[in-house]
Amino acid sequence: MLQILASDGKTASVSPQQNQYREAFRWMMFGRLLDDKFATLYRGGKIHGGVFIGRGQEAVSVSLGLSLRKGDIFAPLIRDLSGRLAFGEPILDAVRTYLGSALGPMRGRDGNVHRGRPKEGLLPMISHLGAMIPVVNGMLLARRFQKREGVGATCLGEGGTSTGAFHEALNQAAVEKLPLILVVANNQFAYSTPSSRQFACETLVDKAVGYGVEGHDLDGTDLSACLKTMGQAVASARNGGGPQLIVAKLLRLCGHGEHDDAHYIDPKLKDSPCGRDCMAVAEEFLLAQKLADATTIASWRNDFQQQIEEAVAKVQREAGPDPFKETWQAISSTHLMELHNAIGSNE
Repeated sequence: MLQILASDGKTASVSPQQNQYREAFRWMMFGRLLDDKFATLYRGGKIHGGVFIGRGQEAVSVSLGLSLRKGDIFAPLIRDLSGRLAFGEPILDAVRTYLGSALGPMRGRDGNVHRGRPKEGLLPMISHLGAMIPVVNGMLLARRFQKREGVGATCLGEGGTSTGAFHEALNQAAVEKLPLILVVANNQFAYSTPSSRQFACETLVDKAVGYGVEGHDLDGTDLSACLKTMGQAVASARNGGGPQLIVAKLLRLCGHGEHDDAHYIDPKLKDSPCGRDCMAVAEEFLLAQKLADATTIASWRNDFQQQIEEAVAKVQREAGPDPFKETWQAISSTHLMELHNAIGSNE
């Protein structure tokens, strides 16, 4: 049992699973608040391009991020801010990328969600849906040749399962028995296209059988279910169980991006079980199980908001890339560019 400190100064014992739930909720809250800040900056004209937030998908995302270890591969997508933070992405990486700071991981070259640190296992996303799966496959195969351990994980929405990249890459992972975790957030809409126009099977987890991989179906609004299922799937892949297809049913509680008012979402769907806000469900559980009280939750929120405001203020004082000093080369590593030029001059 672990000891936690309550707001009244008293200590209480919690199990490792309960402590993990508290940790997951904190990362969910951090991600939700940071997403809200990005949306505010976008509406204020401080962010150029799009802003895509993960409202309603935090439980799924954070459960994956927490289930991975240092040395694993994580290829998050546009609604995975909570998972990124839980996996170890610094808040400054996110803020610097959105605000175009030259000090960010992408040096102000690429906007918004296309950020990462590949050497640390956090991959910058490719916007083409399904395209991250073969990238993760390739890295897992390379590690196999190097006799290195670890799993690889990526996410996509239900619309991404209609792409060729999804089919080819999942088939490859199955044949090679790669330790791939593929999480599908069935958030009911591929932009504005409903799930009924995306697939005819009863549930996307049915596809697992066709590829010969293990499938998991879960309620994406229930943090407990997400943590349990994600943990089991990652453990299975890590122990030689091959690819794991996880399908989480939920509702995207926002538009496709901040430019989209989501007018096409039926109010009845919002009132259905999959329309529950995973943050509200998790907070209610925390309070009911006495894993935290209202004062503690408020203190977490205030702490995160302070960190966010300090990060934004810091980055807003930083300069963007200087077009007259920046080396605008397609290959960012200088030694690779020099090799490329040398090969070209010898042809």
